[in-house]
Amino acid sequence: MSIERRHTNQRMSQVVSHAGLVYLAGQVASGAPGESVAAQTEDILARIDELLAEAGSDKATILTANVWLTDIGTFDEFNAVWDAWVPAGSAPVRACVEAKLAAPRYTVEVMVTAALKV
Repeated sequence: MSIERRHTNQRMSQVVSHAGLVYLAGQVASGAPGESVAAQTEDILARIDELLAEAGSDKATILTANVWLTDIGTFDEFNAVWDAWVPAGSAPVRACVEAKLAAPRYTVEVMVTAALKV
């Protein structure tokens, strides 16, 4: 079986495809520091859309999602954006926890695994 890696450097790949699945690395916002949780979430979800499309998949095939928030008090703000983005009837299994992220400018990180579109 082949393994396909995209956007790879010495440390990690942003996308790995194998055995009909697409694994994305945790995605954080690329925008300016200080953006709201909603703005960071919108940025992250747009990047997830791009990476999944590049790998031959889309958000309707997401199987699992892990979400990290620096402040669990922003759970509702995150969910407002998430709920509008997830296609009806396609909600993945999901975990959401409070965690300290790699840099203070990041308030949200999302990692997903999806099925390849057949």
